[in-house]
Amino acid sequence: MKTKQGFRYEGEFSREISFPLGGIGAGCVGLAGNGRLVDFEIFNRPNKNSVNGFTHFAVKAEKGGEVLDARVLHGDLMAPYSGAANTDGFGGFGFGVNRSTMAGLPHFERCSFTAAYPFARVDFQDRRFPGEVALEAFSPLIPLNDKDSSIPAAFFEIAFFNPTGSEITYTAAFSLTNPRGTAPVAVSRKNGVCYMFLDDEGNARSSPDYGNLCTAADSNGATVQAHWLQGSWFDSLSTFWREFASPGSLPEREYDEPAGGNATSTLSVRLQAAPGGSVKARFVLAWSFPNCVNYWNPAGKNGDPNAANGWRNYYATVFKDAEHTAAYCFKHFGRLRAETLMFKDALFSSTLPDCVLDAVSANISILKTPTCLRLEDGSFYGFEGCHCDAGCCEGSCTHVWNYAYALPFLFPALERSMRELDYRYNINENGGMSFRLQLPPGRQRSAFRPCADGHFGGVIKVYREWKISGDRAWLASMWPFVKRNMQYAWSPANPDRWDPEKTGVLHGRQHHTLDMELFGPNSWLTGFYLAALKAAAEMGRYLGEGDTAAEYEALFEKGRNWVEDNLFNGTFYYQKIDLRDLSMLDAYEDTGAYRGCGEIKYQIGEGSAIDQVLAQWHADNIGLGDIFDRTRVRKALRAVYRYNFKRDMRSHANPCRIYCLNDEQGTVICEWPDLTKKPAIPVPYSEETMHGFEYQAASHMIRNGMVAQGTRLIKAVRGRYDGRRRNPFNEFECGSNYARSMASYAALLAFSGFTFDMTAGELGFSPAVRGDFRCFWCLGTGWGTFEISGTRAVLRLLYGTFTLRRIRLPFARVLAVRVAGGDTGFDCEDRVVVMQPAVSLAAGNGNDTVEIDMVEE
Repeated sequence: MKTKQGFRYEGEFSREISFPLGGIGAGCVGLAGNGRLVDFEIFNRPNKNSVNGFTHFAVKAEKGGEVLDARVLHGDLMAPYSGAANTDGFGGFGFGVNRSTMAGLPHFERCSFTAAYPFARVDFQDRRFPGEVALEAFSPLIPLNDKDSSIPAAFFEIAFFNPTGSEITYTAAFSLTNPRGTAPVAVSRKNGVCYMFLDDEGNARSSPDYGNLCTAADSNGATVQAHWLQGSWFDSLSTFWREFASPGSLPEREYDEPAGGNATSTLSVRLQAAPGGSVKARFVLAWSFPNCVNYWNPAGKNGDPNAANGWRNYYATVFKDAEHTAAYCFKHFGRLRAETLMFKDALFSSTLPDCVLDAVSANISILKTPTCLRLEDGSFYGFEGCHCDAGCCEGSCTHVWNYAYALPFLFPALERSMRELDYRYNINENGGMSFRLQLPPGRQRSAFRPCADGHFGGVIKVYREWKISGDRAWLASMWPFVKRNMQYAWSPANPDRWDPEKTGVLHGRQHHTLDMELFGPNSWLTGFYLAALKAAAEMGRYLGEGDTAAEYEALFEKGRNWVEDNLFNGTFYYQKIDLRDLSMLDAYEDTGAYRGCGEIKYQIGEGSAIDQVLAQWHADNIGLGDIFDRTRVRKALRAVYRYNFKRDMRSHANPCRIYCLNDEQGTVICEWPDLTKKPAIPVPYSEETMHGFEYQAASHMIRNGMVAQGTRLIKAVRGRYDGRRRNPFNEFECGSNYARSMASYAALLAFSGFTFDMTAGELGFSPAVRGDFRCFWCLGTGWGTFEISGTRAVLRLLYGTFTLRRIRLPFARVLAVRVAGGDTGFDCEDRVVVMQPAVSLAAGNGNDTVEIDMVEE
């Protein structure tokens, strides 16, 4: 349920929640819907469904030396209660709930979870606890500031309100178990902050298993119990609770030689709340596991045993250990929270449908999960998603990350680093691109064939990054690689013979994101080729290579005309292939997998594919112009809504992965209106729903006037992630926290009609809905909000700087332009306001607002 504070989840709708707290490429800890800390994924790999046993927050209230109440800061643990499916000794299924969850101790009878990513808040109520308690949690996420957004830490604030007529002493305690054993606990106090540092004495500091943690509180009166009681049976937990539930502070306890196992330590803060008053305790949990290793595909496994296989985490080059991290967090706590809150408030001020705002905001969290890494130099790398205990599908896979639109706008430097790694390490001598980057960088490239969508998608993304940054020098550094990419399409060295005759159409063997190959012309992959030709032509002309640009433009026009003449059936675009002509496979090696059932297997044929005009989606998002006939694009999108969108899954046959079932709604990858023309064995995944594809189709519909239909598709996805069925902060595809779901960010671009060109200092807005409108925007060097109220438009810069030369608006005539309240000169040309002179905006100095009075004719 949407509230002013965010999206609220209560009761069974909080059961599946695990809200990731951490840094970009730094791992994360999950905050569960009942306030537990779960999913400790801080060890440079996923760790789903994990608990760092006995780690928790607890609170108590005292008055006059008497304990009024003490509780673990959790709500009820949701069913099932039979125990985990995996058994380990005397635990697991048949042994009930794991006692290290703290579910057996007093806790709160009611709680509600409110999420406005990157903030989460859990409110607790219990008739026996004197006061109101709320836990706020966040990790810094500040667009354009990738350093502070990559801190390996979680920030917590526990707020108490005393509604009684007497002073109450509240205690907030954070207990943390050392996952690396029983090393002595180092306690220090500096500048009003108490640090509890948990080191690792069992591993060499160079080991990939080495790591340390620190929890800290900014209270001079904080106390530390370095170790819970050592003993057998249930001695440790029962003693901790008896001591905590007694008056006063926890007694000090530290062992010179702790016993085996993982020791638990507690940091406590005591606060006096006056009658009717409020108090807060702030904690930071920081971690440092500095040494990464390629555990999923080790270097040297088939060759040189001495090949490099490791690297240091980016954050380890910034912070020497977890205590250093925690000190930075508290030194800058106020600024980090304020700037993260400013981003959250700006995003959530957007007048988007609830389901769209939910999809846009929640999927930004993918950047904070183990799907994402930052290499030692800060470069960005991504898996496709996460297995339970390993990354899933390595290599910043180009055909998956094609869809992920959050990173290039929010953290453009990180997105550019992906292009730089690709073109430095993944391009071969003939211009073909491997679509999976091998780690550590510099290893031999994958020998698998290039994929058409990832290959040409790289060119399209270079264009996008250039337009976002306006950086000519960066574009010039990429340009030689772009030309090699384009030439590979018709190169004799291309064994897949994409376009050897330079027709502007892909005819050959085309690998793609559905993990097999299409044969013969189709709008989906040829669309990528055409968009790349168009983008490369514009980039070449900008860099002074007019002849090259002209060659690409002619090829684009030739190919586009052929597509329109041959690949549109009046309702949608399709693949032109004779499925029974197996001879077309003879030109290629290793085609045995495609022979069977008397047809060429794994094709689309005359099906309505969800991605049939995907290239136009990219072009619309980045200002590239028309790839296909615009009227036909809208017809194709209507076909996707008509045929691919399923109102109910009970009558739909899906032999593939099940991400949508029963009464859930979703949009399938491919559908055949005439089932007699469905291939015997169609393209893989065709009957299933995949969220990134769904968001692409939905936002494309919204861009093209189908606002209600596109919104319905998004609502269908988010309805499946309602906290009861699945975790709202973990959309699946090939594993958890799947990168392609960041296609949802494009819905913000679509609703705002956002356009941009930083080479011209231009941005633009043309909202998809009429009337008053407000949205968040982020581009290049700054971010803020844009608002239309009546006939006035207001652009506000909240962060960074921005040089505005041109702004494109959905009004015919402009009456006045004011910067920081003062009139400024302007010209108008075709709904574009040209600033005379250019306006230099800077957040926070009073020169951060542009107001435009307009007339709609």
